[in-house]
Amino acid sequence: MEQGEKQVMEQATYDEPEREQPIEEEAAPQPEGGSGGVPLEEAGGEEAAEPAEKAPTAEELAAAKAQIAELEAKLSEMEHRYLRLYADFENFRRRTRQEMEAAEKYRAQSLASDLLPVLDNFERALKIETDNEQAKSILQGMEMVYRSLVDALKKEGVEAIEAVGKPFDPYLHQAVMQAEAEGYEPNTVVEELQKGYKLKDRVLRPAMVKVSQ
Repeated sequence: MEQGEKQVMEQATYDEPEREQPIEEEAAPQPEGGSGGVPLEEAGGEEAAEPAEKAPTAEELAAAKAQIAELEAKLSEMEHRYLRLYADFENFRRRTRQEMEAAEKYRAQSLASDLLPVLDNFERALKIETDNEQAKSILQGMEMVYRSLVDALKKEGVEAIEAVGKPFDPYLHQAVMQAEAEGYEPNTVVEELQKGYKLKDRVLRPAMVKVSQ
């Protein structure tokens, strides 16, 4: 009897259909900005309107204008200061350049000035007249040295100043005498008492001269 019930139960187990598993529904995507598809603006209500900017008072406007005027004045002062500094710098550059050019141009001035008395002594010695052959030989040697010295100075731009027959020029000539002279216009150099020299366009020593009245 029990064996028969067991068989009946097993048969019933095999015949029972399988139960279907419930299918889970996929959750619908939620819209951005809030839960339940409600936008944040609607969920939280409309944003409050921004308050209108407050118009500046008369005191604030006056203070702002005063500050602007002060800044403009400072800017103008800085511009003038910059222009003055720029002008000073340009003048400094120009003076420096001129000094350098002058130093190069007249580099032989000191040496030439020191040699002028030597030239004077040579010229005085060469004016000596003698019949002594030995003295003549010495004078010839001195003249060669003198010519070499003059040529060397000429290469550096040192030249004798023209005097006799030229109109008197106080920049080039130093009048030590004045006298009447036939055949010369008034204020003309008629005699040179000491040679003058110039270095390019700069006078090293004016010529000492006698001028006609």
